[in-house]
Amino acid sequence: MPHRTHDPASVPAPVGNYTQGLAVPPGARLLFVSGQVPVRADGTVPADFEGQCHVVWDNLLAVLADADMGPEHLVKVTTYLTDRSQAEINSGVRRARLGAARPALTVVIAQTFAPEWLLEIEAVAARLERS
Repeated sequence: MPHRTHDPASVPAPVGNYTQGLAVPPGARLLFVSGQVPVRADGTVPADFEGQCHVVWDNLLAVLADADMGPEHLVKVTTYLTDRSQAEINSGVRRARLGAARPALTVVIAQTFAPEWLLEIEAVAARLERS
């Protein structure tokens, strides 16, 4: 999707695979993805953090696919981690799943709804409608 990134020289350069700001073009269809948690369809939750990251991204990408979108349509991703030490693993999994996509990004250290969930990710995606 054609969109305009905003990484002005007057603010610190992004230190990861994200952009400081991303403008959604007029006429784009927006999809707001609720916080995705590390629960598989069968109700199981991986015990390890990296496994939970993969399940969360599987769930998020499935919601995007259901809306005929993919990671390239993400414009904003907010990740909630329960422990700062998880940030590097989270970043690696996110980079692998997003490829060249560089949405606006926020990472917050917070408590999740269920104590066994080590992260939660919510997102906004945008796609121009086909004519």
